[in-house]
Amino acid sequence: MTKTLAELALIAATLTTGLAAGLFAAFGYAVMPGLRRVDDRSFVTTLRAINVAIRNGWTLLILGGALLFTLVAAVLRLVAPRGTDLAWTLAALALYIAALAITVCGNVPLNDRLAASLGDDTADRTSFERPWTRWNHLRTGTSIAAFGSLVAAVHEG
Repeated sequence: MTKTLAELALIAATLTTGLAAGLFAAFGYAVMPGLRRVDDRSFVTTLRAINVAIRNGWTLLILGGALLFTLVAAVLRLVAPRGTDLAWTLAALALYIAALAITVCGNVPLNDRLAASLGDDTADRTSFERPWTRWNHLRTGTSIAAFGSLVAAVHEG
């Protein structure tokens, strides 16, 4: 039974982490490059709308589920370790925690500052776009590495 639960947790962790990595990556390869082509007012207005819309149950399920399922998979692997899948799962957990920390400490404060600003759209965009994109690239890389680690864990398990 523990083996089955561990396998299910690992599969759920892999799926949700892959979805989280895909969400972050989509901002890097589609959303931000698309917004780069619009005027400052459209940029600020659109990102404010996205930042409101993204706070929903599905996003919470994906981002929180990835953390929870990876943690559960790691704990269950600690109980019944086999091969190298525990090491890959622990690596994934550390990498995903890093991605969430980057989000909470880097991207979210910039989102909040943009939402609260009543200033000049050009100044708001200038202070937001480049640092937010850099943080996003970093969290994308760490979440993709977490996903890859989980894929390796599934393969090893």
